[in-house]
Amino acid sequence: MRGLSMLSLVAALATGAMAHAAELSVGDKAPDFKLAASDGKTYQLSGFKGKKAVVVAWFPRAFTQGCTIECKSLAANGDRIRKYEVAYFMASVDPIEGEKGNKAFAESEKADFPLLGDPSKEVAATYGVLNAERGVANRWTFYIDRDGTIAFVDRAVKPLTSAEDMVAKLAELKVPVAH
Repeated sequence: MRGLSMLSLVAALATGAMAHAAELSVGDKAPDFKLAASDGKTYQLSGFKGKKAVVVAWFPRAFTQGCTIECKSLAANGDRIRKYEVAYFMASVDPIEGEKGNKAFAESEKADFPLLGDPSKEVAATYGVLNAERGVANRWTFYIDRDGTIAFVDRAVKPLTSAEDMVAKLAELKVPVAH
């Protein structure tokens, strides 16, 4: 019986930790991250603080149907998104390098924006997007204001209209237009 209660305690603590991570919502400080990207650079959220808004569009896996559709949508509409003072990224738990990595995915879809890789899954877990059962990120998009505060979390991203929806949300959030 003692082993079972210890197991229950461990399970409760693990569930609590997952629930805590999943509780990121509007008004929370966005957790800082430092991730390698498909363009060969490393991006850190805190580097944008006070300068511009940041959008991180988490996606499950490179080269899959919905993710390809979402990437194509963002690539085809980059000029519309860049009208705003925003740094925007797609992010997954895929590695950057390799045949199925985000660099190859970005190149295949002609992405004109960086794709971030989080193969350790630490940042995905911190943002509460990690789907532990499938080992991939949920398709959620985080809108972070220039002060590093979460302004909106889209947990119902539609891959086909992701760019149009992002442009509309940036306007709704009153993200300044770039000069």
